Amino acid sequence: MFSLPVMAALAVVAVVTSFVSGIFGMAGGMLLIGFLLVFLPVPVAMVFHGVIQIAANGWRAWLWRHHVKWSVVLQFGAGAVSSLVVFSFFDFVPDKALVLMAVGLMPFIALAVPQRIAPNIERGGQAFLAGAIGGAIQLVSGVTGPLLDIFYVRTGMTRQVNVATKAAAQVLGHLTKVIYFAMVIEGPAGRDLEQWLVMGYAAAFAVLGTTLSRSFLDRMSDKQFYHWTRRVILVLGAVYIAQGLWLMVTRWAM
Repeated sequence: MFSLPVMAALAVVAVVTSFVSGIFGMAGGMLLIGFLLVFLPVPVAMVFHGVIQIAANGWRAWLWRHHVKWSVVLQFGAGAVSSLVVFSFFDFVPDKALVLMAVGLMPFIALAVPQRIAPNIERGGQAFLAGAIGGAIQLVSGVTGPLLDIFYVRTGMTRQVNVATKAAAQVLGHLTKVIYFAMVIEGPAGRDLEQWLVMGYAAAFAVLGTTLSRSFLDRMSDKQFYHWTRRVILVLGAVYIAQGLWLMVTRWAM
């Protein structure tokens, strides 16, 4: 499973995806889960993704720690834990096609929300709501960046506060995902030392990519940040929808 070419590709993907997320606060996770689903079963891919994203987001939050809005993070974490508690009563492992379709549709749904009713993560109670909804989608699709962006994109946050706060919140979100799918994995796969060592290996490269992204975010303006964020997630969304549809079509044709 983890041949030398795969390990090299994993290192590159970990650096690139964490670099992208370090600049835009999203999109990297979507790329990473797509790569992992090619090589791993859904539950194992979710755990891999969660561990790597915890490393990348945790380091990003530390780099921008003076910009984190902790009140938002704590409310978000409470919502995410609530979703984990609910999902723990079910043994639900999504199909790969469902995962791809869910990930792909999220950006279009998020950006279709009218301005007058757009969510705002800084308003009372909405951070908890974002955590609850995001936690549920996290356990279904593995990523929530595009969905959660509707709570961030129309706030008065600077790009640094946006990225830092979202990173800290996402650490908690990905932690709930790792716990959930670690419980779902059956047999020796969940106790495979090689897999955990590979996760640590990939996490180290994710930290590297996050570190490299800092200077780019510093040089970017808030206007450029929000301009490119919307375009990046729509392109990725279209790619994931196409992948999900292709997988479904190939199954029907067999």
